[in-house]
Amino acid sequence: MCDVTRPLTTITEEQEMLLGEIRRFNSEIVEPRVREMDEKAKLDPEIVKTMFEMGLMGIDVPEEYGGSGMTFTDAILAIMELAKVDPSVAVVCDVQNTLVNNAIRRWGTEEQKKTWLPKLAQEIVGAYALSEPDSGSDAFALRCKADKVDGGYRLTGTKLWITNGYEAELFLVFANVDFEKGYKGITCFLVSRDMEGFTVGKKEDKLGIRASSTAELILENVFVPEDRILGEVGKGYKVAIETLNEGRIGIGAQMVGLAQGALDHAIAWAKERQQFGRPIARFQAVQFALARLDAQVEAARLTVLNAAKLKENGERFIREAAIAKFTAAEAAEAAASMAVEIFGGYGFTKDYPVEKLFRDAKIGKIYEGTHFMQLQTIAKMLLAD
Repeated sequence: MCDVTRPLTTITEEQEMLLGEIRRFNSEIVEPRVREMDEKAKLDPEIVKTMFEMGLMGIDVPEEYGGSGMTFTDAILAIMELAKVDPSVAVVCDVQNTLVNNAIRRWGTEEQKKTWLPKLAQEIVGAYALSEPDSGSDAFALRCKADKVDGGYRLTGTKLWITNGYEAELFLVFANVDFEKGYKGITCFLVSRDMEGFTVGKKEDKLGIRASSTAELILENVFVPEDRILGEVGKGYKVAIETLNEGRIGIGAQMVGLAQGALDHAIAWAKERQQFGRPIARFQAVQFALARLDAQVEAARLTVLNAAKLKENGERFIREAAIAKFTAAEAAEAAASMAVEIFGGYGFTKDYPVEKLFRDAKIGKIYEGTHFMQLQTIAKMLLAD
C-alpha cells in the first residue's frame, strides 16, 4: 500500500511485483493474440482464465471474500499496465473491479457479498447494465421497468452498450419501479444470465477495443427475487452515480496505459527508423513531439493516481475523477495520433500496433461519461458557491 506522504509516482515492492507479473502476462499471453482478437472482435478465453488465476478480477476484493485483498490504487495501476498492450483486455479488468465488484462491496448485503464476490474474483465475469437506447449521458431517462410481484419484481426493457455483455454471467441491471417518482424509482438488480426471459442480443461492431464485447441486453418479464436487489429499492440512482464516479478513474487508467503504450512504440520506432542517414529521433521536430507527449502522459498519470488516492482515503474526489478521465482521454488521443505520424506510412497499416491504439483511443472520450459531461462536472464544482 502506498504511503500518502510519499510521492504519487512511488511504487511499493508489492505493486512492482504485481506490475511485473502483468508485464509477463502481456508479453507471453496477450501480445501474441492482440491482432487476431481485434480482427475477430472476440476476446480469447485463455486471457480471461489467466486473469482470474492471477487475481486480476478481484484486486481490491477482501481476502475473506476470495479476492486479492489489495487496494483501489493497485487496481488502477494494473489497469494502466494492461492497457499498454491491449486496452480491450484492460477494460474487462476495469469494469469487473471498479464497477461490478465495487458496487457489490459497497451496497451488497452480507449474504450477497458472500455469494457473489468470491465468484466474481475467481470465476465469473460481471457487467454493469445502465445505458439504454435513449438513455446515455442522461442516464436517469432509462425506461427499463420493474413491476412488483409476489416475492420480487419482473423486469422488462432493453439495455445497450453493455461492456462484457457476451462474457458476463452476472449483470447489475438498473430499472425503475415507479416512473411517477422519476429517478427516485430507479433500483439496481442482480440478474443472472440464465434467468428466464433474459437474452444477450446484438453485439456491436466497433471502431476500437473490438475484442471487448459491447452488447444489447433484452429483458422480457424477467423475474428477479427480492434478495437480488442491490442496495435499497428506489436508491439505484445513488448506486449508479457513485459507482460511475469511481469508474471514471478506471477509464482514466485505461487511457493513460494506452497513451504510454503508444508513446513507447513511437520512441522505439524513432530510435530505429533511419532517414537522411540517421535515426529520426535525432531530428528536433521528432524530439519535441515526443517530449510534449511525455509531459502530457505524465500529467495525466498523476491526475489519475491523485483521484485514486483520494478515493482510497475516503476524501472527496468527484472533480478529480472528472479531471483524470478528461486529461487521460486527451493524452491517449494525442499520443496515439502522433505515434501513427511518427511511424509514417507504416503506422497507417495493421502490421504495426499503433494503428489499433489510434482506433482504441477514441472511446476514452465517450464511455462512462462523455468529454462534455466531464467538463460539465468540473465547471459545476469550480463555480459552486
